[in-house]
Formats: sequence, structure tokens, C-alpha cells
Amino acid sequence: MGCPGQGGSPRDPWRGGSGGVGNSQSEVHGWAGGASRAFPTLMEVDLEERLHELDLRSDSDVPDVPPPTDSTPEILKRALSGLSARWKNWWIRGILTLAMISVFFLIIYLGSFMLMLLVLSIQVKCYHEIITIGYRVYHSYDLPWFRSLSWYFLLCVNYFFYGETVADYFATFVQRREQLQFLIRYHRFISFALYLTGFCMFVLSLVKKHYRLQFYMFAWTHVTLLITVTQSHLVIQNLFEGMIWFLVPISSVICNDITAYIFGFFFGRTPLIKLSPKKTWEGFIGGFFSTVVFGFIFSYFLAQHQYFVCPVEYNSETNRFVTECEPSELFQMKKYSVPPLLQAALGWETVNMYPFQMHSIALSTFASLIGPFGGFFASGFKRAFKIKDFADTIPGHGGIMDRFDCQYLMATFVHVYITSFIRGPNPSKLLKQLLILQPEQQLSVYKTLKSHLVEKGILQPSLRG
Repeated sequence: MGCPGQGGSPRDPWRGGSGGVGNSQSEVHGWAGGASRAFPTLMEVDLEERLHELDLRSDSDVPDVPPPTDSTPEILKRALSGLSARWKNWWIRGILTLAMISVFFLIIYLGSFMLMLLVLSIQVKCYHEIITIGYRVYHSYDLPWFRSLSWYFLLCVNYFFYGETVADYFATFVQRREQLQFLIRYHRFISFALYLTGFCMFVLSLVKKHYRLQFYMFAWTHVTLLITVTQSHLVIQNLFEGMIWFLVPISSVICNDITAYIFGFFFGRTPLIKLSPKKTWEGFIGGFFSTVVFGFIFSYFLAQHQYFVCPVEYNSETNRFVTECEPSELFQMKKYSVPPLLQAALGWETVNMYPFQMHSIALSTFASLIGPFGGFFASGFKRAFKIKDFADTIPGHGGIMDRFDCQYLMATFVHVYITSFIRGPNPSKLLKQLLILQPEQQLSVYKTLKSHLVEKGILQPSLRG
């Protein structure tokens, strides 16, 4: 779940007035030719005037997007018919929020593989919502191959990223299947060839009078891929480190979204940012403190169970994901001294807690202070194209992207945080990579490692003559 925003709209500078999408070819060539024959100073002035004219064009020139339909179930409409619009929206959002949280807990119970499928499903839906906005706003109905190429590039990028994941985490499984060995060995070359095919198809699809729009939509597609696919890949990478690295960040964003909404609804008076007029400082501050406390307590309960703290690994013998291990130091109870300033207030000199709870404060702080900027970014995007929500998938909430706009920033932060402050050498992953090598390569590694350990005095040298 993410940070809801409001809609508005700036003008797209590349849509002409009476000329429709783009200018005529003769106009473009005439302007370019005249500029090239002029003096440099005149060319610069002409360019500045042209850019100034583009800036002055009004927001009303942006094509209208069809208004979203009301997808609220009829039973809810009848039950809440006597309430004001404000309270009706409150109850609809609350009921659907509880339903989504319940489904989320069910998927957690079903295991990490189902969570990965959930992430992939959300990624595809978010991609579809953003691409559809571009398709409708810019009336791209006549562009050849546009939708087909958009989905083709999505498949290519997913093939690359998830192929890397398979090679990294399923090495022993791949080793047993020759056909997969070929795909993994040449994975990057195959991925590049697939992308080049789509690139060439795009070039072949270019048609006169639509060049600018086609390149605009090409860029739109690739930015959408950057926002959705790469970030969802990082979410899954975090999940492999242990389910706790998946649940605490996501739950912190959900908690911040809910508590900020509640504090803003009941106590909000001071506007926070113009992009989201309904957001208030009271909601922002209340959400921050609530989220830090929630993250600290939630981490305490999760850290007690191997199911949540152990890295997710694939067992090739049972063909299942397993979460069994000896918990690392992050998830072993330790005694900490309370700072002198707090000893008088709390009456404690020491406190027992899991080291991960300290990291949860950093995660919750980011979710509360920086995470909402993903929502502000989404609000600015929706204002740019005069839409209230990305879609009407969830009554009272909008589209899937409206719920997960803050999660993508969170996923990147968690991945960077793990690689910077947490992750160390992983012997099990290194062993999997060694098992893929040829026998003579494994023997060479063994001899090199043995020689190194003998030099350091860890092993005794062989007494053979």
C-alpha cells in the first residue's frame, strides 16, 4: 500500500495546437533550415522564443482522460448511502484496507514463493496502469505496434532480471538440467538479442507525422520499466535475504499510510504540500511516530521466528523453498545500556532487545520521512495529466499503483541498506557457484585454498615425501 495523491495537469510541450500531434514535416524542416542559415545569435533567440511559446501553452491543451468509473460494490453503496461523502469514503477505504491486509497475511502464510508471485502480479498491473494512461492521454490508437512493443519490452526486461535471479539462487537446480545450463550460460547475450529485436521493430514501425509521439511513447515505456520492473526485482532480492527484510519495510509503509491518514482525518489543519492538498503536517508527524513505534514492536515479534529471519533458499532435493538456519547475530537477544538521559525517565539501566530492532528504526524512519515523496511524485504525475487515480481497481483507493507508489522507493532503500550495512560474505552462495564448475576447476580451487590455509598456519602441511 502506498501514499494516495490528488490530480491536476501541466501542458505537454510536444502536442501542437491546431496541428494535432507534432507539427507537419514541412514546418519542422522550414524552421530548422531557416535557423541553420541564420547567424548563431539569431538562432539562439529563435530557439528561446520557441521554448517560451511552449511554456506559455495552457493546461487545457492536454487531452482529456475519461473519468474513472465507480467500482464500489453495490452492497457497500446501499449500506453507506446515508453518510456524507467524507465519511462514506472513510468507511470504504477502511473496509477495503482490512480486506487487503487479510489477503496479505494469507499470502505470507502460504510462503515466500507466493509472495514472489504477488510481487510479480503487482508489477505487471502497475505497468499496465501507467502504460494505459499514456495510451489514453496521447490518443495513441493509430501508432503501429505500440501496445505490442510495450508488452514485448516488459517480457524482455523480466526475462533478464529473473534469469539473473535463477542463476544466482538456483544454481544446483540449473546444474541438473542441460537445457537450463545453456540458457543460463548465454543468458545476457539472449537478453540483449531479445531487446535488440524489439528495438529494430520499433524503428521499423516509425511513420511520418507521428515521429515525435512514437519516440515520446518509447521513452514513456522505458521509464515505466525502470519504475516497475527494476524496483520489483529489488523487492524479491530483499525477500531472499529473509522474509523480515520484506515484511518490516512494506508493513512500515502501510502503517505510515494508514496512521498518517487517520491523524490527518481527525486532527489535520496545516497543509503539508501543494501537490497533495489533503496531506497535513499533523498527519505527517503523527504517522512518523506511529510508524517508528510499530516497526520497533513488529520487528521484536518477527525476530523470534526462523520462518521470518532465515534467508530464503531453494532446496533442490525437495523442490521447495526453505527457511531453516541458525539465526545470525542480528536476531539474537542482547543486553544494551540505556543512555543516562533516559535512565531517569524509564527507570532502567539496561534493556534486552534484538539488534535488528535498531535497524528497524532506520527502516521505519525512511518509510515515514522519505517514502511519502514517492506518493508526492505520483501526485505530481497525476496532476500533469488531469487524473485523480491511476485506475479504479480498488474502490476508495484507486489503482494498484496508487497503493504502491511509496513501496518502490522503500525497496531501493532496503536493498542499498542491506548491501551497505548488513550483508557479508555468503559461504552457501559461494559453495553453490563452486559446484557449477567443472571437476578440474573445482580441484584447482581446492589446491589454491589449501595452499592459502597452510601459509596462514590454519592447516598443517602434508607430510608426504
